[in-house]
Amino acid sequence: MNIVYSPCPNDTFVFHALVHGQIPNTPDFTVTYADIDVTNTLVTKPSDYDILKISYAALPWLSDEYRLIPCGGALGRGNGPLVLTADQNTKPESLSGKRIAVPSERSTAYLLFRLWAAQNVPSGIGEIVVMPFDQIMPAVRDGKIDAGLVIHEARFTYPSYGLSLMADMGTWWEADTGLPIPLGAIVARRSLDPAEITSWIQASVDYGWKHPEQSRPYILSHAQEMDPEVAQQHINLYVNEFTRNLGEEGFGAIEALLGRAAAEGLVPEIDFEKLRS
Repeated sequence: MNIVYSPCPNDTFVFHALVHGQIPNTPDFTVTYADIDVTNTLVTKPSDYDILKISYAALPWLSDEYRLIPCGGALGRGNGPLVLTADQNTKPESLSGKRIAVPSERSTAYLLFRLWAAQNVPSGIGEIVVMPFDQIMPAVRDGKIDAGLVIHEARFTYPSYGLSLMADMGTWWEADTGLPIPLGAIVARRSLDPAEITSWIQASVDYGWKHPEQSRPYILSHAQEMDPEVAQQHINLYVNEFTRNLGEEGFGAIEALLGRAAAEGLVPEIDFEKLRS
C-alpha cells in the first residue's frame, strides 16, 4: 500500500509503528515523503497513493476518489502558523502592499493568514510568494521578502534567524472562534475501508505514545538536522487527542475554517455532510 506524508516529527511519530510492521494484520507500506505543497495537489486527481497527509485547506479540491479519515492529522490549540518579519515593526498595517512568503496557497496557514489579514491589514497585502516552508525564514532574514508565514518547527527556531513575531495565527483564530486550528488531514481512497484505516492509524498513535523511544531514531533521521529537544516539542504540540480522534469539536473547527474561507471567496464551497461520510 502506498502512503505519503511529510518528514516532520509529528507525521513520522504518528506513522512509525504502522509502516514498520508494529501493528498486526496490516499490509506492507511503501512510504513517500513529501510536504503539503506537493500532496495538496496530488489529491485533486487520481494518483498512485492510497493514504496521504494533506492540509485541511485542500479538502474543497479533494478528488471524489478520496475521503477524510478522522484521525492521524494535526489539529489543536497553541500551534498556529506565525507571521514573521526581519525588523521590530510588528504592526499588521505595515504589511500593506508588501511581499509575503507562504508555504502553499492551499494550506490552512494561508487561509488563516488571509482571514487575519482581511481584519488587520485593511488596505490589503501585496504579492503572495509560495516557497518551501524551510526556505521562508532565510528569505525573510536576507531581505528577499518582507514577511513570512511559517509552520512546523519554525515556531521554536525563528529567534535564531533574528526574526520578530508579528502575529500568531493560532492565537488570533482561537480568540476569534474559540475553536482549535485544523492544520493537517489524513485522506484515503474511498475504495478502502475507512473504519479499518482509522483503526490502523489509531493503533499506530497509541503505540507511539506507549513506546516513544522506539520511534526516536526514525523521527530524527527525517527531521532535517533538527535538535532532538525541538523535535520532541514539535511532537508534543502537534500530536494530541485530535490526532487520535477528530470528534465533534474537530469537525466543527474544520467546518468553521472552510465555511469562512468560502464566504471570503478563498476556497470553493464544500459539502460538509459528504466530508463526514
